[in-house]
Formats: sequence, structure tokens, C-alpha cells
Amino acid sequence: MRFNNILVPIGGHKADEEAIELACKIAKGGKSKIYVLYIIQVKRALPLDAELEPEIRKAEEVLSHAEDIAEEQDYEIDTDILQAREIGPAIGDEVAERNIDLLLIGMNYKRHFGEFKLGDTVTYVLKNAPCRVFVLRQPLANQEEK
Repeated sequence: MRFNNILVPIGGHKADEEAIELACKIAKGGKSKIYVLYIIQVKRALPLDAELEPEIRKAEEVLSHAEDIAEEQDYEIDTDILQAREIGPAIGDEVAERNIDLLLIGMNYKRHFGEFKLGDTVTYVLKNAPCRVFVLRQPLANQEEK
């Protein structure tokens, strides 16, 4: 399988690191383009283009770390920050805009009332993404390391 454009949405979690590493390994075989995206969710009470300095600083730090991970894998990535009301639809828009053929999402193991839960974003993406989606879930043993 060959992928031309890979999108890795991240949020600053342990799962993101492994997702970026995996994307680099997949991309090397086909010289794919990797886009790493950090989405800042903007509350409805604020304008969509509000200046959210603390969130932007965090996003820049997370993306800088993503670039370091890719550099360790000897691969170059494109990074971007996006502000949106909802993360799932924003990922969908980026998939369409960038002609993505693989969406790779890392996620922590989540429990809600004792039951495993994918979360709203992963559920939305799995239902709506027009491309292949890889979900890289962290093992149960890593949950204390968050």
C-alpha cells in the first residue's frame, strides 16, 4: 500500500509520539508527505479567530516536539495549527483540502463509567473520513504514564 499524503492530528499526548513515528515509517517507503495538525477548539462564546495565546503557545510546543520526533526518524514533516469549533469536522475538512489518503490518529485508552470509549473525535473520524484511517491505541499498561 502506498500513501501520498498522511495526516496525523495531535493534541500533546503520549499516543501522538508513536503515531508520528509510525507515520514516518509508513511514509519512508513511498516518500509520502506527512502533515501534523494541532487543532485548538474555540468555545462558541468566542469568535473563531480569537487570539488564544496560552493555547497557541502550547500548540507550538507540541508541534516543535513533533518535529523533533520526525527528525529522529530522519523524516521531514509539515506542521500546522488550526482553530475550530469542533475537532472531528475540522480534521475532515483538512483531509479533503490536503487530499489525504491516510489519517493516522494516536489515542490513549479511555474509560467512561468503566467501559472502553473511543471518544467523540475518533468516532466522528471513523464514521466520516473518506480515506483510510489507522487508530493507534495505547496499551492498557501505558495509562499511568499519560
